[in-house]
Amino acid sequence: MWYWLHRFSSPAYFYRFAGKATPWLAAITGLLLLAGLYGGLVLAPADYQQGDSYRIIFIHVPSAWMSLFIYVVMAAAGGIGLIWHIKLAEVVAACSAPIGASFTFIALATGSLWGKPMWGTWWVWDARLTSELILLFLYFGVIALQSAGEDKRTASRASAILALVGMINIPIIHFSVEWWNTLHQGATVSKMGAPSIHTSMLVPLLIMALACKFYYATSLLMRARAELLEREHNSNWIRDALKNHG
Repeated sequence: MWYWLHRFSSPAYFYRFAGKATPWLAAITGLLLLAGLYGGLVLAPADYQQGDSYRIIFIHVPSAWMSLFIYVVMAAAGGIGLIWHIKLAEVVAACSAPIGASFTFIALATGSLWGKPMWGTWWVWDARLTSELILLFLYFGVIALQSAGEDKRTASRASAILALVGMINIPIIHFSVEWWNTLHQGATVSKMGAPSIHTSMLVPLLIMALACKFYYATSLLMRARAELLEREHNSNWIRDALKNHG
């Protein structure tokens, strides 16, 4: 296992692997998106209270889940790069930040659209919404630090420290609806016992969540290959890879 991990952390091996895996991941992403959207927008019945307006959850909820998941991955990769100086971990952290920021923005935007008919307002300084907004600013901070200066390694270390410090916000987002009196509804899928959501709605929601994860994997591999080309442009393996590709 350690041999496989060591081999996978090699930029040259990762570059080749990502090139082969990306088309397959993209195809799976497309199929899952079609199945999830069809199930959520066509097959799932209307909610007895919210009517069809609830269908935004098939975008909002997976995006919110991904905003947390990607941040944890980014912080973990940044920590690995910070401690063990693994270049590929730094690349994963750097490439995860824009994707995570995008999912966070989508979660906030769709939440606002959902909140207008449900709460009568586009935005409230609710504990869940506010902590999610802070998460977006943390992503922006990591992106800004990654872009600051010409030394990629120094920028990666600085952004990794910020990402690790920002990890304190993750449990706050997750448990905010339980810790404080909040307008945001409580857990329906991950709560203890049976989820309080009908199977006809739950299945497409989980398919959409899986589609978002495959989308993240696809985008991450594509971004990581481009980032490796930029960082390793003087390496022999890059010249060999480009020569073989040509």
